[in-house]
Amino acid sequence: MKILVAGSSGLIGRALVPALKADGHEVIRLVRRPASTADELPWHPMAGDVPLDACRSADAVINLCGSNVFEGRWTRKRRNEIRSSRIDATQALARAFAGGDGGRTPPLFISSSATGIYGDRGNLELTESSGPGNGFLADLCRDWEAAAMSAAESGARVVCLRTGLVLAPDGGFLKRIVPYYRAALGCQLGSGRQWMSWVDIDDVTGAIRHALATPGLSGAVNVVAPSAVMNSVFTRSLGRIFGKQLPITMPRLMLRALYGQVADEGILASAHVVPAKLLRTQYPFKYPDLEDALYQALASAKAEA
Repeated sequence: MKILVAGSSGLIGRALVPALKADGHEVIRLVRRPASTADELPWHPMAGDVPLDACRSADAVINLCGSNVFEGRWTRKRRNEIRSSRIDATQALARAFAGGDGGRTPPLFISSSATGIYGDRGNLELTESSGPGNGFLADLCRDWEAAAMSAAESGARVVCLRTGLVLAPDGGFLKRIVPYYRAALGCQLGSGRQWMSWVDIDDVTGAIRHALATPGLSGAVNVVAPSAVMNSVFTRSLGRIFGKQLPITMPRLMLRALYGQVADEGILASAHVVPAKLLRTQYPFKYPDLEDALYQALASAKAEA
């Protein structure tokens, strides 16, 4: 297959591109700078500058664009940047599926989303059929998916990846929290009863490759491991791996003082998400168990502890 990937420099893109090439696919990366290699094409989505010919000759377009949601406080300016980085890019790519002149359009559009669409839902088990929650993240993901689903109007199969907390050795959540555990400062966050729906980076790339190969898979797809855990379990697992953890909790008020709205929606929110569609289509999870995934992702970090 000829596959265009936007957002290839991010956490998921860095793992996905080599995996797709290893599968034998031709991968073209859309980059927001002059092309420096034969597998790159420049584009400027904010200006509506998209290489339509390349998009329309592809078998699939994968959209992984989006700035880091958990970087900095959610000021009005930052919220606008987060929305623009996702929705503007998605709308620009979705327009490539419109055809316009009646020519060929790509049959498959895989676009990022996040489990943040469910909001704070306590102990409720959430599948793809569950409705969206409330808050900035839920509204963002709902609009993000709507922009992607517009490509379905032209007959494309659209898959929206509702990705959970990604565990990876070279970035994301673990990169932020591991230094605290290395310094013996790791601890439970808030009540510890909030559900954390996590997924190993290998299963994120695996789920995308599964979507490429599974014609019956469309719409929202929860990309999470089948074994969500509460924060108390997650932090105890990290403590066992590093052999040290503070016997206290980080109070909700302190988290809110440090991170503002990010704490309420990104750290303290509870979402017990189930990968119903991946399980139904028999996706073989490589890391269904949390501690196995943590050991794999943290092998180098633990060696330095």
